[in-house]
Amino acid sequence: MSQIRCQVEGIAPLTKTVYRVDLTPDVSLDFQSGQYVLVHMAEDDKRPFSIANAAHDNNRLELHIGAEPGNSYAGEVLERMRQEKAIFISGGHGQATLQDGDTPMILVAGGTGFSYTYSILMQSLKVNPNREITLYWGGKHLEDLYYHKELISLAAHHPHLTYIPVVENAADDWDGRKGWVHHAVLADYADLSGVQVYIAGRFDMAKVARDDFFERGLTKENLFGDAYAFI
Repeated sequence: MSQIRCQVEGIAPLTKTVYRVDLTPDVSLDFQSGQYVLVHMAEDDKRPFSIANAAHDNNRLELHIGAEPGNSYAGEVLERMRQEKAIFISGGHGQATLQDGDTPMILVAGGTGFSYTYSILMQSLKVNPNREITLYWGGKHLEDLYYHKELISLAAHHPHLTYIPVVENAADDWDGRKGWVHHAVLADYADLSGVQVYIAGRFDMAKVARDDFFERGLTKENLFGDAYAFI
């Protein structure tokens, strides 16, 4: 797959450690919602980042990059973008993409894994707005859910979309869901046999969620996530 040069249009903080990167590729990128790009740092150094924008909106690229102190893997990518104002990428990569049909979907995101689910969400709302979608987004603190207000507004305008934020270390005045994000799914669904689940986040979360969801009747064919190519 050939590399594509992208102009860096902006790098904006979403939280203290997460940045939104907006890129304009020299040519439109052919990808499916749920895929990722590889950022080419060197011939033998290509680093994956999920595409946050929907596939129908392919004249641009939106990435959400978490770069906490000490994370040179992501930090070096951001620094290259800031210095050179351009970057080379390839994509789309990955098989955990949005599936056609009307099967209800559950999107499960931990942290910046949200970018994967956001692409799927926005594409599905475009092509099949009557499909039932429930998005669970978990973070350690409410401020980690950087599109929280936007998702509340989106759900208010789309009757078939339910947004459920889950906060691990909640403040005393938080009256929403608390704890681990996949536990919120288990609390709401005694039977997962009739849904599709798309999941992104830490590999350990994805592994535990897979085991727990299979016990509730979810089939392997209806579970999607890049992590499952490795675990």
